Amino acid sequence: MEEQIENTEQKIHDVKLKEELSKRYLSYAMSTIVARSLPDVRDGLKPVHRRLLYAMRQLKLDPKSGFKKCARVVGDVIGKYHPHGDSAVYGAMVRLAQDFSVRYPLVDGQGNFGNIDGDGAAAMRYTEARLTDFAIALMEGLNENAVDFADTYDGEELEPVVMPAAVPNLLCNGTSGIAVGMATNIPPHNLGEVADALLYMIKNPDCSITDLVKFVKGPDFPTGGLIIADQQAIIDAYTHGKGYFRIRAKWEKEDLGKGQYQIIITEIPYQVIKSKLIEKIAQLLEDKKLPLLADVRDESAHDVRIVLEPKNRTVDANLLMEHLFKQTELEIRFAMNMNVLSSEGVPKVMSLKEVLKEYLNHRHLVLIRKTRYRLDKIMARLEILSGYLIAYLNLDEVIRIIREEEDSKQALIATFKLTENQAEAILNMKLRNLRKLEEEEIRAEFDDLTTEKNGLETLLGDENLRMEKLATEINEIKEKFGKKTALGKRKSQFADMPEEVEITTEVFVEKEPITIILSQKGWIRSMKGYIPLDEEFKFKEDDSLQCAIHAYTTDKIILFDTTGKFFNINAHEIPSGRGFGQPVRLMAELGVNDNICAMFVFEKGAKYIVATDYGYGFIIDEGHIVTQTRNGRKILNLAAGETAAFCKKITGDMVAVIGENRKLLVFKLEEIPTMARGHGVRLQKYQGNMKMTDIQIFKAEEGFSYNRSGGTTTEKELLTWLGHRAQVGRLVPFGFPKNNKFLKE
Repeated sequence: MEEQIENTEQKIHDVKLKEELSKRYLSYAMSTIVARSLPDVRDGLKPVHRRLLYAMRQLKLDPKSGFKKCARVVGDVIGKYHPHGDSAVYGAMVRLAQDFSVRYPLVDGQGNFGNIDGDGAAAMRYTEARLTDFAIALMEGLNENAVDFADTYDGEELEPVVMPAAVPNLLCNGTSGIAVGMATNIPPHNLGEVADALLYMIKNPDCSITDLVKFVKGPDFPTGGLIIADQQAIIDAYTHGKGYFRIRAKWEKEDLGKGQYQIIITEIPYQVIKSKLIEKIAQLLEDKKLPLLADVRDESAHDVRIVLEPKNRTVDANLLMEHLFKQTELEIRFAMNMNVLSSEGVPKVMSLKEVLKEYLNHRHLVLIRKTRYRLDKIMARLEILSGYLIAYLNLDEVIRIIREEEDSKQALIATFKLTENQAEAILNMKLRNLRKLEEEEIRAEFDDLTTEKNGLETLLGDENLRMEKLATEINEIKEKFGKKTALGKRKSQFADMPEEVEITTEVFVEKEPITIILSQKGWIRSMKGYIPLDEEFKFKEDDSLQCAIHAYTTDKIILFDTTGKFFNINAHEIPSGRGFGQPVRLMAELGVNDNICAMFVFEKGAKYIVATDYGYGFIIDEGHIVTQTRNGRKILNLAAGETAAFCKKITGDMVAVIGENRKLLVFKLEEIPTMARGHGVRLQKYQGNMKMTDIQIFKAEEGFSYNRSGGTTTEKELLTWLGHRAQVGRLVPFGFPKNNKFLKE
């Protein structure tokens, strides 16, 4: 017992947990990358797809034979080659059969294999499948030693390490997958175009990506659609192996007569689920976010036909579609990432040229192996045929030896200097084969095989001949699956970059003048027409006017709060009527203790001075005050105890500021910097905890204005108060309001 404990203790090793976890996670990661998620650059298949196709081939499910239940196929796959879940294998099989998911389907399905609406396939016990001609081409040469085979997971079977791939499946069908720390997303392409690029590359090995893009013009998606990208963007994407393609739905305008029309969508972007797309459009319509659209209907049968009805006959179809492109998946961005396993099994993001080169190298190696395999077969057959010819030349002696000699095999070998195989073949000949005609056929076969042998030996010794042979094979594939066939014709078309259509509120909202009223307690409302701003507005008890402005229903209203944030709201969304409106906090995410200190209409090209109550501020332009969210945009950084207090539009070249100390300072606007965000600079100097009470921007020749008993006074003689930013200033002019404000608000 003690010896057993001692032996056990000797087998225990101390290891660092971090190192052990790293080692094991790395093993898992590499397994996921190499054996699950990334495709091989040579055949474009992941292990599950390769095993699935090979299992179907073993079941003799070629295009000319009948179908077999998918459950039978899945059972063979998981039992012999792929020890994973049946649902995962069946899911992969279903996708290979969907002509809207795969550009060149590898599985010919019979039964319900799902649809473009996102409906799933029927259970595998109900569906049947067989291989397509494209899949057969992908496996062409498996019986000719074209590729290596490896043991399956249990060592009972053999499976191909890679397919011979007579078709460039990686580019033609594309793929997507997420591994550990990396992902791949390759769009499908047109086989005819890829074949042309391969043929060009055989003749011009040093060609550039620009040359290849003349043939591979871009992706070719099974669902069609319009690809929008300029030539340089496509070249860059194929050069780096990464890039974006914009895909738009294809639509047409259908005339209904009397000026009325409807829009018909006939093709939708790749991997967009049609039913969810229509649901999204319908939801936006219900939420009144598509004011140009009246209705949407799905009239699809086998082909896609989505009908869009405009609000009225005056609606511009292009404008309506641009609005839908921005808000729905009628336009998507396909992010290409050509991350694949190289022929050495190393993950790498490859350019278009590298992918094509790897494929050609693979096909070249397959050609050499197939040629050698055929040559070995011919040599073995020629050996037998030469033995037959010796037998025919010495037929009587051969018969005598067979009848009289005890060990006829060794006697034949000794007499005619035959090999073991030749002697065995002669002994196995049937009597009927001894006729004269049979001898002539053997001589003809011997001559034909000798000619073929010489040709194969020449082929193996000349690389240029092998390249010509590869070009011939590619041309045959191009003829079989190219653009002249129903399957091979290009589905996705190209379109120029559309002109940017600015979709503003004015397009959807009738332009009407309104007066917007904001109360001290944060209630906001609008009233039709331009009402005098000095009118007595009604408010709730203990509430009063803070700000009132004139605007149009198409305007964007800017709010500036005491924390230094800008908020944007649409004027037409502000409640109108005889009530008190609604709390502004329902339209902008204001803090509990935050208040609005400025409200104005957004103007393009306008600039503003923003300032704190302690007299710090800067200039900001209109581009930095626009925000798309209810949370607002923070632009003014505040010190402890400081609040944002002012936002004034710049209408001149001079600035006048005044503080609680009743000191007035005038200086040039150019002394204030323009910033996108920050605390700003000191505008006026104060002692203690004194604060700035007002600011005014004006033109030097017009002077600054302030309220005085009897009306408004304008001071044009600025010399008394003229100075530089951050100075104290001089006492205000006689009669200046006691509230230290320039003009009554």
